[in-house]
Amino acid sequence: MDYQPVVVRKHPRPASTKHNAESRYWRQYRHPVFIKEYAPVTSVHFSPAKPHRYAVTAATRVQIYAPRTQKVTKTISRFKDVARSGCIRGDGKLVVAGDDSGLIQVFDINSRAILRTLDSHKQPVHVTKFSPLDQTQVLSCSDDTTVKLWDVPSQAAITTFYDHADYVRTGQVSTSNPHLILTGSYDATVRLFDSRTGECEMVMGEPSGQSGARNTHPVEQVLMFPSGTVALSTAGPILRVWDLVAGGRCTRAMSNHQKTITSLAFNSDASRVLTGGLDQMVKVYDVSTYRVVHTMRYPAPILCMAISPDETHIAAGMSDGTLSVRRRQPKASEPAAKDLFSVASLRTGAFESFLGGALPALGQGRVKDKKKSKPVGDVDELKVESKRKKRLREYDRLLKNFKYSAALDSVLRKNVPPTTAFSLIQELIHRDGLRTALAGRDDVLLEPVLRLLLKHVTDPRFGEMVCDVANVVIEMYTPVLGQSPLIDTLFVRLRKKVTAEIRFQKELVKAKGALDMLLASAALSVV
Repeated sequence: MDYQPVVVRKHPRPASTKHNAESRYWRQYRHPVFIKEYAPVTSVHFSPAKPHRYAVTAATRVQIYAPRTQKVTKTISRFKDVARSGCIRGDGKLVVAGDDSGLIQVFDINSRAILRTLDSHKQPVHVTKFSPLDQTQVLSCSDDTTVKLWDVPSQAAITTFYDHADYVRTGQVSTSNPHLILTGSYDATVRLFDSRTGECEMVMGEPSGQSGARNTHPVEQVLMFPSGTVALSTAGPILRVWDLVAGGRCTRAMSNHQKTITSLAFNSDASRVLTGGLDQMVKVYDVSTYRVVHTMRYPAPILCMAISPDETHIAAGMSDGTLSVRRRQPKASEPAAKDLFSVASLRTGAFESFLGGALPALGQGRVKDKKKSKPVGDVDELKVESKRKKRLREYDRLLKNFKYSAALDSVLRKNVPPTTAFSLIQELIHRDGLRTALAGRDDVLLEPVLRLLLKHVTDPRFGEMVCDVANVVIEMYTPVLGQSPLIDTLFVRLRKKVTAEIRFQKELVKAKGALDMLLASAALSVV
């Protein structure tokens, strides 16, 4: 009779919430590159146009980095005071930035020449952004409590809003309507302005509002969804969601950070929102439920953060002057799926580009690849099949030769899954060879056995077998205890872990009994 290989039992894997699909995706952003600046990094902004260079603002300069190499390609340092909010235009050709003197400058990103100077603010300008839909307009928010929308060619302010009563440190032009401007101020309010009327159309978070919608901290960041119907704001450690269609009603208020939230960013399709705070954490929210699906830790308090449009880089600026850039290697299938119905392919009007090259060119013949044809025999020809002998695994070969101790050693290595190790132990028990496999071991050979038992003693899949093997090991090696400090330590750890598990199981039984009584009384009351 031929040797029957060890059958590896398949156990149902216990549910794990630590590494779900969402967590695995965000864990792909690994190997962060740390770049040290001379002062705190106050702003990071990715260019919407490829190759998605990013502008980093720190001290009196704005530096343009290449995403592939993380090297500085351009340095703009023509500022009289501390630079603020370096922002790249949608076509990737211009950069706008403000400074603490109140001056706003527009630069050519390649020549670094000053193209326009907007000088009207009297105090530091913390926000300068190009309008996403009208690239000739720039939004600026200043500590002089004003918000201005500028016409870049004429260097004149189109509209100025005076409604805020304190520093205005955050603002954004809507991506769906070039006339709507969302701002947040240290007066604890979020305001929605309309440049056509020049008035404030909506106020959110004011002291007279509802308790859940009332801001008690300065508003640090605001962000509007691409649809223009929902807005986010951060005040202190609280993230609030505002329904603009319902008149600025606060629909959610979440406090998952321990300290002030300083940055907000969407992923490419706005299905996830990232928040960074002074508690050195970046949290990822699912916008359908607003639950935290992943958390990233940083070495210092975060002042600014951005994610690249192609979702390959996450850049974060910190208070100690460190710029952290995490990179993810996209899969080959990802770009094709995203570019299939892109705006560029739709605007071409070509059928082939609309399909993204999914079909061959119409009206052209197909050329078959040259392949060698396989010989085909006669229909009535008899073919004798030859079965290849299956190669046995190492532990099967050793078991076949009754080398039980060596077979057990072969499954105690790090790269062997526990299901294989315990299937072999089960086979040794059936063969009445477990004691033979465990006998005559010194501290070096006994250590991996104890580590396997210690690791899986609380695993419901293997707990019963671990207890059986542990009883045999204790019985065999009790006379030699005290001769090896390492083995003694492992035995003590095993005892502590078993004691903790028994205590935990007792608490579970108590909880189960209490739940049974509640459910039984509820069932009786219903009857």
